[in-house]
Amino acid sequence: MKAVVIASVVSLVVALLGTPMFIRYLVKQGYGQFIRDDGPTSHHTKRGTPTMGGAVIILATVIAYAVAHLVLWQAPTVSGLLVLFLMVGLGAVGFADDYIKISKQRSLGLKSGEKLLGQTLVGVTFAVLALQFPNDASRTPASTNISFVRDTALDLAFFGPLIGLILFILWANLMIAGTSNGVNLTDGLDGLATGSSVMVFAAYIVISVWQFNQNCQVHSSAKCYEVRDPLDLAVVAAAGTGACFGFLWWNASPAKIFMGDTGSLALGGALAGLAILSRTELLIVILGGLFVTITLSVIIQVASFKTTGKRVFRMAPLQHHFELLGWQEVTIVIRFWIIAGLFVAGGLAIFYGEWVVGAS
Repeated sequence: MKAVVIASVVSLVVALLGTPMFIRYLVKQGYGQFIRDDGPTSHHTKRGTPTMGGAVIILATVIAYAVAHLVLWQAPTVSGLLVLFLMVGLGAVGFADDYIKISKQRSLGLKSGEKLLGQTLVGVTFAVLALQFPNDASRTPASTNISFVRDTALDLAFFGPLIGLILFILWANLMIAGTSNGVNLTDGLDGLATGSSVMVFAAYIVISVWQFNQNCQVHSSAKCYEVRDPLDLAVVAAAGTGACFGFLWWNASPAKIFMGDTGSLALGGALAGLAILSRTELLIVILGGLFVTITLSVIIQVASFKTTGKRVFRMAPLQHHFELLGWQEVTIVIRFWIIAGLFVAGGLAIFYGEWVVGAS
């Protein structure tokens, strides 16, 4: 538990103090955000605001994780390193995308195929490694069983190990792409994605600590959790929470810096990694309900326009629809934060309720 506290404090301090230093560097280099002409007109005032701030979140998270283990002289776990790999890898893809945008002063960075290829390479590597490195109890970081609040009876390896591996790679990449792109679509207003991510990371601190206290390596009850390294996943989640909190100080309206794709893809990747390795794959749909809702708004908008030629929303993603209805940006962000909090509370209630019902 000490590692969880240390990681959260260190990441908060690093992000809080490191972000203004990074802002000054980006301003000196002239690395400002390019604003799309087809977006809300109110966003044109944000042109030139430094972007790629997600690099600070990534750095703060990695430093905090390392410091927590060095201070307590504990070796990092495979599970913790895998989540960090996913975060850093997708952050690198996002960084390349952001750099092309600002260097060429255009709203499009990597081509969609290039971006997907980068995400896929990182995701496949993560998925393959997640089924390796069994511990003394023959537990690998991930499982081929589809999970909700724990592993279900639906095993992707039912037809054999090779088919199971292929199906798990596809399933993991679907989750990673969905979560990272969901956070990316949410990152349209000052502080919206950062504040929402804080809540989901915090939820995974609670979930992982609970799984550690009720782990099958310690308890032999029918409702114990078969998670490989739950406490270290809590350390990663705590580091992510602190980093987002520190960044939010500078990202809140009016934002002094944007996280860019560097941050949104990294945060989405980290959350997907936590869901897969904590065996709560389908629960992330509820915990990250705001990301899901915003992603659905884009899907509905595109599908409606292609099939009927009409738009359901004035603009997608959903937050821009409310902007065009006349809502103030801060009002939208706070109300969406409330919605995100309700989704997180609902997800935690389901997670704990399943244990209570099973234990009674």
